[in-house]
Amino acid sequence: MAKELEKKAKEAFFDDDFALAVDLYSQAIQLDPNNAHLFADRAQANIKLNSFTEAVSDANKAIQLNPSLSKAYLRKATACIKLEEYHTAKVALQNGAPFAQDDSRFSKLIQECDRYIAEESNGLTSTLSSNGTTSVLSGNGSHLCDRNDETTKEAEIDSSVSQINEVVSNRPKYRHEYYQKPEEVVVTIFVKGIPAKDVVVNFGEQILSVTINVPGQDAYHYQPRLFGKIIPDKCRVEVLSTKVEIRLAKAEAINWTSLEYSKDTLPQKINMPMVQSQRPAYSSSKPRARDWDKLEAQMKKEEKEEKLDGDAALNKLFRDIYQNADEDMRRAMSKSFLESNGTVLSTDWKEVGSKKVEGSPPEGMELKKWEY
Repeated sequence: MAKELEKKAKEAFFDDDFALAVDLYSQAIQLDPNNAHLFADRAQANIKLNSFTEAVSDANKAIQLNPSLSKAYLRKATACIKLEEYHTAKVALQNGAPFAQDDSRFSKLIQECDRYIAEESNGLTSTLSSNGTTSVLSGNGSHLCDRNDETTKEAEIDSSVSQINEVVSNRPKYRHEYYQKPEEVVVTIFVKGIPAKDVVVNFGEQILSVTINVPGQDAYHYQPRLFGKIIPDKCRVEVLSTKVEIRLAKAEAINWTSLEYSKDTLPQKINMPMVQSQRPAYSSSKPRARDWDKLEAQMKKEEKEEKLDGDAALNKLFRDIYQNADEDMRRAMSKSFLESNGTVLSTDWKEVGSKKVEGSPPEGMELKKWEY
């Protein structure tokens, strides 16, 4: 079935129906999720749809499944060039070149990357014109040239076209937010109980690619083009029980007015000195930012120091005992309290677990049952 879907997707690709090709290869991936060729080829279909961050994610997955698949490196480099991620593209090409030593496309694209990197370092504009893009990618054999120019050899190399674009309606959704410091941006994705091995995060010069494999569901993907450039080697990821925390090291000391890139928004230089003790300001729609860490610590301190008396103090005592108790102690407390109509509270399961707990009213009082 997966082979049949792959064949149909390839036909759709050569008919220039790239959206259909992506959809068909997505279905094939669901049936054969460990096929690196499907991911690499759908990366190419996404490139044709200008879905470059998705293409990078697909290429990364293909490389993960098959590190010697040369076309996966080409697809990643092609998408990175379109995103002006020239350093990342060059690294991908250098890593993939040993697996295709007779393929001149690698060396040609590395030269292109070197040219753009040099232009960047000289402060020149490094955007690609549409003609330049066609020339570069045609030489790369990445199916971005005219269909009439494609050769039999290219068709054999690009045997299938697919990627990891799962059906949107079945894709899990997770809330995410960010805050920033002068030197870094912290992105938090709120997902519970996911093992670290099921979280894959890749960094580019201005790309964040997150894949979370969810048991029994389609994988979650988040691939924004970031507001500003980052330093991939200094970025860090921490998978916790309730969230995934990603720390992005800023390449420049600028204020990110949003997490994702926008042509309409210009970066703002941070002029104030960096203060080590300064707490991050969380992004919020409210006019005033709150330091949630400080607020939480203050609430806990006030709760601990709160002076209670009477029933309130007694209830707090019982609540603290219950919260700090093990499972047997909690069972003993619940059983004794319920069976004694609230007159006995025991923490010894061995004592109350094997018998019914009789009520024990205070001295001078009598325990009676209500008559209905």
